[in-house]
Amino acid sequence: MGTEAYDSVLQEIADYVLSTRIESEEAYETARLALMDSLACALFALQKPECTKLIGPVVPGTLVPDGVRILGTSHILDPVQGAFALTALIRWLDYNDTWLAREWGHPSDNFGSILAVADFISQRRRRHGESPYRVQDVLTAAIKAYEIQGILALEVSLNRHGFDHVHFVKVASSAVTAWLLGGRREEVLSALSNAFVDGVALRTYRHFPNTGPRKSWAAADAASRAVRLAWLACTGEPGYPTALTAPVWGFEQVVLSGEPVRLARPLGSYVMENVLFKVAYPAEFHGQTAVEAALQLHPLVCGRLADIERIDIETQESAMRIINKAGPFRNPADRDHSLQYMTAVALLYGELTYAHYEEPVASDPRIVELIARMQVRENPEFTHDYLAPDKRSIANAVQVFFRDGTATGRVLVEYPLGHRRRRAEAVPILQEKFRRALYAVYPERTAECLFRLVAEAPLLPEVPVDRFLEKFVHPAGVR
Repeated sequence: MGTEAYDSVLQEIADYVLSTRIESEEAYETARLALMDSLACALFALQKPECTKLIGPVVPGTLVPDGVRILGTSHILDPVQGAFALTALIRWLDYNDTWLAREWGHPSDNFGSILAVADFISQRRRRHGESPYRVQDVLTAAIKAYEIQGILALEVSLNRHGFDHVHFVKVASSAVTAWLLGGRREEVLSALSNAFVDGVALRTYRHFPNTGPRKSWAAADAASRAVRLAWLACTGEPGYPTALTAPVWGFEQVVLSGEPVRLARPLGSYVMENVLFKVAYPAEFHGQTAVEAALQLHPLVCGRLADIERIDIETQESAMRIINKAGPFRNPADRDHSLQYMTAVALLYGELTYAHYEEPVASDPRIVELIARMQVRENPEFTHDYLAPDKRSIANAVQVFFRDGTATGRVLVEYPLGHRRRRAEAVPILQEKFRRALYAVYPERTAECLFRLVAEAPLLPEVPVDRFLEKFVHPAGVR
């Protein structure tokens, strides 16, 4: 069966991956920031034993020729397990970049599969006297993976049907890793169709009463599965041409209850250019501007906590559905997805770090008291601007009222730090985030060399991928 028989959406994605040349300088500049930020998130996660216990080989002691190096550790893994490990590290702390649309997600989840396959193939090429991939190729693959995941998310809402956004990570990563593995059009189409046919995860683990740590490795599962499907496609496994549109059994019928899978705009570099960076706060992105507003109010309320009558929070419809959560909270995964919890912490402490989701802060009775006084409502204007392509704001407003009849001003923050409209403001803070992550893992001299390479060196795009990841190996790190 010829490739012309494939669903048109699958063909458009495959042709984009194989043939489209990315011309946007802004997209490449942002992709470099995204790589830097993803590495920072991964290095921070190395401090969490609940994460590091998951990232080693399935069978301890396994030797893998040309294996994938896992930064900050001495692990050398096969590409499938390498994609899982790298993505789990990047995603663990809910601190990596974000895309918000009808479906939300974290496009940098794709870096795990891209880096794993690029490292493996680069070592293999070098061993056979061929040229390895360069960091520039990783950035190109990232731009395309971001675009596939993000443009699908503009029109297709998995969450409204109870399914998780990581399915689009699987789809995007299957396409770009099939390309990195040397796949032609037939192989990329096979990988894509198999990714859509593959099971779609439920959102159960993201919502009360089942919120749990799987939300931190769900994308890793999707990324590793993408690499496996791409590998199978490149060994000759056939695809399924009407995986999307087949009557009764296709993705559109089974998963979307008959809604079509659409690409809302031509595939280019729109998503990378507009991606949202989590610069300062490891919290679900729909609440980031509420945290900023609460931090502005902190000096005005921290000495008057007992006098607070109510706290009004205005937000968008998406936040109402996924992070409007007053408790009870069972674990950090519950707390970092609560608009009320993150706002209360910011009002109380004047900061928000991952430590605020853990004990002893989690047992601070003042958090429960403040949450009990909160009123959360949707502001329709915020919802409209959230979806408007020329704005893509993520607005929240916070105002505190006191028992004596006085009140703070209403603090409105439309665009979070890390939004495209605040990119220049965010870059120095992203760099400092990366530097802090490096210094937490490596000796000072090594950390500073790695910082200069990734954050400043003009020649970074020309560095071979295998040599690049080799620099991040830490023999004394997690094993």
